[in-house]
Amino acid sequence: MIMDEEFLMISGIQHFIFCRRQWALIHVEQLWNDNLRTIEGEIIHEKCHDESFVETRKDLLTCRGMRIFSKKLNVSGQSDVVEFRRSKNGVNLFGHEGLWQPCPIEYKRGKPKEDLSDILQLCTQVICLEEMLCCDISEGYLFYHEVHRREKVIITKELRQQVFAIFEEMNSYYSRGYTPKAKYSKKCRNCSLKGLCLPKMSKHRSVSTYYQISLEE
Repeated sequence: MIMDEEFLMISGIQHFIFCRRQWALIHVEQLWNDNLRTIEGEIIHEKCHDESFVETRKDLLTCRGMRIFSKKLNVSGQSDVVEFRRSKNGVNLFGHEGLWQPCPIEYKRGKPKEDLSDILQLCTQVICLEEMLCCDISEGYLFYHEVHRREKVIITKELRQQVFAIFEEMNSYYSRGYTPKAKYSKKCRNCSLKGLCLPKMSKHRSVSTYYQISLEE
């Protein structure tokens, strides 16, 4: 089991679903390379992760960049936005009177994806908030900049089960320092790490080991 100081990153579920090898290169071997997509994503999230921003409007409290974690999943990270609405079924918040129901909103640069990566990342945030605040959260939202609207997501039992299964696999890879072998597909063209992946070398050694041997030679 990974110790608390080695929590996996919540955002890593995006990389893992896109490509398990990409996730391992980033989170296990600590390799990274930007492309247009990653830079655009960073710009969009820059404002969302302003931890000093807290806004109260009547029965709505908005927090940006809230630090969240789950010991059950062994993950931590930052939510883009968490909205707290006054509700008789909500939770107590320090410094605020009454009860408040949390709802996470995740911001994305493009439009809704064909896979479940965005939805499962949002579900992960829900699980973190539920564990931290001792509450139940039934829904969250995804905001896509390309279409400029929120998409409501119902957090089902099936989504929760998928999240737990995925992070169990991720934690296993991380604790073993395991990097899966490369598998060619069309999505490799849009991968920011395609220049570092070196799939022909992956059959024999990790990328970091390959670079280390090259430097020693």
